[in-house]
Amino acid sequence: MFSRSTLCLKTSASSIGRLQLRYFSHLPMTVPIKLPNGLEYEQPTGLFINNKFVPSKQNKTFEVVNPSTEEEICHIYEGREDDVEEAVQAADRAFSNGSWNGIDPINRGKALYRLAELIEQDKDVIASIETLDNGKAISSSRGDVELVINYLKSSAGFADKIDGRMVDTGRTHFSYTKRQPLGVCGQIIPWNFPLLMWAWKIAPALVTGNTVVLKTAESTPLSALYVSKYIPQAGIPPGVINIVSGFGKIVGEAITNHPKIKKVAFTGSTATGRHIYQSAAAGLKKVTLELGGKSPNIVFADAELKKAVQNIILGIYYNSGEVCCAGSRVYVEESIYDKFIEEFKAASESIKVGDPFDESTFQGAQTSQMQLNKILKYVDIGKSEGATLITGGERLGSKGYFIKPTVFGDVKEDMRIVKEEIFGPVVTVTKFKSTDEVINMANDSEYGLAAGIHTSNINTALKVADRVNAGTVWINTYNDFHHAVPFGGFNASGLGREMSVDALQNYLQVKAVRAKLDE
Repeated sequence: MFSRSTLCLKTSASSIGRLQLRYFSHLPMTVPIKLPNGLEYEQPTGLFINNKFVPSKQNKTFEVVNPSTEEEICHIYEGREDDVEEAVQAADRAFSNGSWNGIDPINRGKALYRLAELIEQDKDVIASIETLDNGKAISSSRGDVELVINYLKSSAGFADKIDGRMVDTGRTHFSYTKRQPLGVCGQIIPWNFPLLMWAWKIAPALVTGNTVVLKTAESTPLSALYVSKYIPQAGIPPGVINIVSGFGKIVGEAITNHPKIKKVAFTGSTATGRHIYQSAAAGLKKVTLELGGKSPNIVFADAELKKAVQNIILGIYYNSGEVCCAGSRVYVEESIYDKFIEEFKAASESIKVGDPFDESTFQGAQTSQMQLNKILKYVDIGKSEGATLITGGERLGSKGYFIKPTVFGDVKEDMRIVKEEIFGPVVTVTKFKSTDEVINMANDSEYGLAAGIHTSNINTALKVADRVNAGTVWINTYNDFHHAVPFGGFNASGLGREMSVDALQNYLQVKAVRAKLDE
């Protein structure tokens, strides 16, 4: 029998003990965790089904690793197909009995708002869990949690504003429409913004009266499980939100293919999104996808250079570069190219990379060894293609998944490091001569998630924004999110929108009612 202490942040990355723990069938429902900043909390380890934490049917567990130290944090229960089945049945019962979609909509809003308040009261611990689990800088985690709180509160306000319309079809009939929920919604979230993506998914689903079965990313499940303890306290009935931790090929497939799930929402890679889209098509499920990106960040000669450099730093190195809309392709007007490279290189080399709990750290660890290896492989590809490595391109230290901010120059538009999503702190810089040229280069991509424009001329900014193929365009800023502004992509970057009133449409269907009146 293993003691509770062996489940906490004590085991080294090479320990054999964790392999034995994988099939440990007596994992408690919570384990104590002491965070590097001194805070302590109880981490739920079970699946969250019917407002309770429960062990998985097969009693299998998997480890969660701290990417900054490569040490084990704890183990949690691993869901399988039979666990998804239980979660779907719970969600279906909750939808069918009207305990959520049948109540006064304003009470749904109150419950969602209360959930936001409970998270707000515990935000320091929650941000620390996010940094522990994901490796991102603590300042980034705090920003994520604030956006989570604001988005849940904002979404709560839409609860009693979902209406239909009366259609005038003459005096012989009474015709009207209403918008109603879809039913059970399957949701699959990524590892780069674990709690934020949880909020972006559950908020529009819940406020419109749906129920949810959600899969966390296997490498970052902790924050979503932790905040789930607040769901019953908020007044959300059993079965409305169900969370099954596990792996994509098992839990993700089971969610996508389940006949009782009427809609699938996914955030992740374009390749996986295509697979989910094809699988969901067999059941004619409604699908929203927020996928990859290779976003252009354009700097015109009249831009305020120092501010533009700082915006581009934020655009590529924020969240360790693990951002789908990262401004990973920088285009600089020819006349200021050399000056920009000088400023940008210096700024990149001055970034504090390291311990994400250090308040001065801007770039934390990559989330996994696999992601670190992928990024370093792309650095080698860039060199082999003939690009000039201006700075970075190396792992930082020997412990933890850290990499130096990396800049490539002298790139050609057909290079893989220009075309393919790297999902890390790696950026390419290209010079341009004219507006038409840079727009053609910016749009020469299968993606269309975001773009940045840096100029002091508002006419240039708005005209270029209109011509760039991107779902979000930031002007003289970057990675600048607001809960009331929709987010989503064009082309291979996805379908549908997150946040704002636009997100609600993903979870509603229109019913038309036409009644024949007596003469």
